[in-house]
Amino acid sequence: MDNKEKLIIYQVFPRIFTNTCDACVHNGTIEQNGVGKMNQIDSKVLKSIKELGVNCVWYTGIIEHATKTDYSKYDIRPDNHYVVKGNAGSPYAIKDYYDVCPDLAENIDNRIEEFEALVIRTHKEGMKVLIDFVPNHTARQYYSDKKPSGIDDFGVSDNCDMFFSPQNNFYYITRQQFCPSIDLGEGADRYVEFPAKATGNDCFNAFCGEYDWYETVKLNYGKDYGDGTTHFDPIPNTWLKMLHILRYWAAKGVDGFRCDMVFMVPLEFWNWVIPNVKKDYPHVVFIGEIYDVNLYRPFLSYGCFDYLYDKVNLYDTLVGIQRHNVSAAQLTHSWQAVDGIGDRMLNFLENHDEVRFGSREYAENPLLVVPSLVVSSMINTGPMMIYYGQELGEQAKDNEGFAGDNNRTTIFDYWSLDTVRRWYNNGECDGAHLTSQEKWLRSTYAKILSICNKEKSVSQGTFFDLMYVNLNNPDFNPHRQFAFLRHHGDETLLIVANFDHQTVDIKVNIPNEAFDYMDLPDGQGMCVELLSGTRQSKRLTRGERFELSIGANSASIWRIRKKNFKPI
Repeated sequence: MDNKEKLIIYQVFPRIFTNTCDACVHNGTIEQNGVGKMNQIDSKVLKSIKELGVNCVWYTGIIEHATKTDYSKYDIRPDNHYVVKGNAGSPYAIKDYYDVCPDLAENIDNRIEEFEALVIRTHKEGMKVLIDFVPNHTARQYYSDKKPSGIDDFGVSDNCDMFFSPQNNFYYITRQQFCPSIDLGEGADRYVEFPAKATGNDCFNAFCGEYDWYETVKLNYGKDYGDGTTHFDPIPNTWLKMLHILRYWAAKGVDGFRCDMVFMVPLEFWNWVIPNVKKDYPHVVFIGEIYDVNLYRPFLSYGCFDYLYDKVNLYDTLVGIQRHNVSAAQLTHSWQAVDGIGDRMLNFLENHDEVRFGSREYAENPLLVVPSLVVSSMINTGPMMIYYGQELGEQAKDNEGFAGDNNRTTIFDYWSLDTVRRWYNNGECDGAHLTSQEKWLRSTYAKILSICNKEKSVSQGTFFDLMYVNLNNPDFNPHRQFAFLRHHGDETLLIVANFDHQTVDIKVNIPNEAFDYMDLPDGQGMCVELLSGTRQSKRLTRGERFELSIGANSASIWRIRKKNFKPI
């Protein structure tokens, strides 16, 4: 991808995305509820995704994970259902790093080839491909039936009599059986693990509970959690295994990896593995899931990540503005916290871990998204990501099964979403069955996300926060409005987000520093408001405030071209 192009990522969960079952039952099996297939994500589907302004697709749940569905007739070892969450299983409980989830294949024996074909189709439509890399933990029962010759499974050479050994792949609670506070069954099908392995969420005992990641096992990267020492020389066996896995998928045309819970793996590993992958695949990007602002800079510099989630900073602030009466002026602190690295922050309003924007736990109404979407997608040049169905206003009102009614879309169950199903329309992707509000919302997402790369001021330009000169402006409400400039070449965008539930007429102070720093025109000229298409002659002069009107829960993006202005 052109490194000057802003990444607009569409996260899709293939298991649900193209599933057309309209009568899903609570806790249903794959036979009852159906499942989406990779082959159904054809050129028509991909073209429709690209229309949103998307240039990269993150296919979530591709790598084979533990499931209650039995594929033993395809020579896939079955999983013990007592240590699987939901009937479909968690896509983050990996059972074979070299294989593709059989749920997603029409011809299960050709599941890897079907994924490779999906990569080719996505590239043909001009979009890049991301998949998950889950380094911190495996499924409770890891076994690879697709590993290349000469590769050993995790744990097969471990010394199980030691809690920690630098060359072990797992941690062991020696002389103790795994005894969590969940049902492990009785009789022949009970789950037995002796000695117990440490659980994925850093639970280093055998007695984890239902809210732990009991379906996973923590991987050993050379850190002894008993005494806190690290053992990275010689290179731990787990490091070598993971490097091989990353190269394996990069060789299949994958353009990048969304790396799960990166802060739970030693920073030294990332410093070693990412440059080693990029020696052979320099274009591959690494995106880290992380939840500590204090770790951002180390993971970008020493850890070599290209981008990091900005969840606990920008996302949480936007939630606060929408939900908890936080002032819009607090967004200034958000960009200041990542000043100098903002272009490497990945912003979002939804993903599989978070509640849906339109859910009762967030905004309640998906039509209120415009100010948050404009700010998160345009405040910096870093990636913007949306989650499938977000553009249709999916509110996550279903109680699917294991996931429960939690304002999120399940990743554990076989299910189908009514909003997505009506957009998909059995592969037509024509929106024929969408409501007028859903059509408006989807077109609004497309308009805003497309601006991100149509306007170089957003994809490549500089940022100037206008809040410091508007905090005491009587014609501007810093509690409900946020204003900033983006600039590139001879063009400037004045962007104002209105989080208020009513239309506002405001006058924005633009300081002399902005005129000087961005070489703004001083006079009168024709401007275009990019969301509405309105063309209007506007005054932009030193010492005067820029006047504009913004609808309720909306935004205004005025494009100012210096060549169109004349001195007054």
